[in-house]
Amino acid sequence: MARASVLMRVEEVREASAGQLRKAGPCVMVIFGGSGDLTRRKLMPSLFHLMQDGLLADDFAIIGVDREPQSDQDYQAAIHDAMVEFKPGGHELEEGDWEKFSPHLSHIKGELNDPGTYKKIGDRLGELGKGFGENGGHLFYLAIPPSLYPVVIEQLAASGIAPRVPDAATKPWVRVIIEKPFGRSLQSALDLNACVRKAFAEHQVYRIDHYLGKETVQNLLVLRFANSIFEPVWNRQHIQHVQITAAESVGVEHRARYYEEAGVVRDMFQNHLLQLLTLTAMEPPVTFSADAVRDEKVKVLKALRPTDKDEWHEFAVRGQYGPGTIDGQKVPGYREEEGVAPNSPTPTYAALRFMVDNWRWQGVPFYLRSAKRMPRRVTEIAITFREPPHLMFKSPKGLEPNVLAVRVQPKEAIALRFEVKLPGVDVKMLPVDMDFEYADAFGSSDHDAYETLLLDCMLGEATLFTRSDEVEAAWRAVDPLIDHWEHTAPAHFPNYAAGSWGPEIADAFIGRIGVKWRQPKG
Repeated sequence: MARASVLMRVEEVREASAGQLRKAGPCVMVIFGGSGDLTRRKLMPSLFHLMQDGLLADDFAIIGVDREPQSDQDYQAAIHDAMVEFKPGGHELEEGDWEKFSPHLSHIKGELNDPGTYKKIGDRLGELGKGFGENGGHLFYLAIPPSLYPVVIEQLAASGIAPRVPDAATKPWVRVIIEKPFGRSLQSALDLNACVRKAFAEHQVYRIDHYLGKETVQNLLVLRFANSIFEPVWNRQHIQHVQITAAESVGVEHRARYYEEAGVVRDMFQNHLLQLLTLTAMEPPVTFSADAVRDEKVKVLKALRPTDKDEWHEFAVRGQYGPGTIDGQKVPGYREEEGVAPNSPTPTYAALRFMVDNWRWQGVPFYLRSAKRMPRRVTEIAITFREPPHLMFKSPKGLEPNVLAVRVQPKEAIALRFEVKLPGVDVKMLPVDMDFEYADAFGSSDHDAYETLLLDCMLGEATLFTRSDEVEAAWRAVDPLIDHWEHTAPAHFPNYAAGSWGPEIADAFIGRIGVKWRQPKG
């Protein structure tokens, strides 16, 4: 009955806002890496689903660019096969809708460093631009290896097909989406941003992190700033510590070459985990607008306490998985994975403690943890509250702290743990969880984060994208640690078994403040 009531209210809200539905205007999207894994798995299914939902204009076109020698019909057939395999929205491909979608796809063969490729793109844009209207625009998506970002950006600028537009209101608009990672160090991030700034105005650049498109990440802002019960206790007086976990049950799989160069800190902390930290710790923005939200996030990153290299052992621990068992199946250790050096020092586990030195958070540690080959895949933000200053009830086991947990994936949820009295004549207490799961309340969703982010970019809504100063501030937070670990070989790898929750040194690390790592639900 409770769920039926929620669903009834959902329909009421949707009916009331039906006339306010955001719909993209005319757009030509050029995807560099048009046959790549990201395009086939995420971008095309998301665009297809947006079309099904009526959120794309009738005048939209998608141009895939890569070195594959294929006609438009060949390209459409290849994307069709990918859609059948990866199931847009989690459903079987609806052939009737595919017949509407496929004519919007075309292909251009060319090398990314060849000016002739951009001449062909310009000619195609000229052909497609007729009839697109003055409210349309061109969107260039860099679904390519990061080493090629400067090549494409410089060629786009030199060719004139993606001109610098000084005013965000200028029509037709021109925007560029850049996938993470945004550099592999602070210096490389500075160099990339300098290259981007030379070619484009900041408002034209959309640095994409798919975590920010997830429903629960966005709902964290709603939870904090639309509910007056939380914000008064969201500070150092009431919160003891925060744990942010991004656990993966898989190993490196086919990404060994990348992972050997990146490691867990580059792969997860500089982008995903620090993004979650900023959303948890930021001050209320003046408005829910791109610059207002991003200003507050940057303030958090600038408030992170700098750490001297001699102090890193107090603020970070690392690990690497050995052989173990996942879901009853034996799996190899990291050094036994194909493509990994037999004496690799690459960390697959890291736990970092950040201190946010500002008025709200002074003295509250933020523990960030990520790893491969954990018992289950789960991403969670857990806010642990302080104990009551005086306990009038006798409890032989003591009190468990109140915890507000925001689960980002796989089952998006919000849970609050608090104490209740057990039925009976004595006053005995027990912690219970009040769980809110999106699927239970609203039904299962086939919405993908990329749908939100692609639509936002077409609409010129940059709130969920990362600004250049934010990227640089995040690198400043982790670059010294990466450099320190790369010049200090670990003597104890591997130090945790696949299928466990990490190395013992990590337990001792968080145990210094008298707490344990959570084992979040998957």
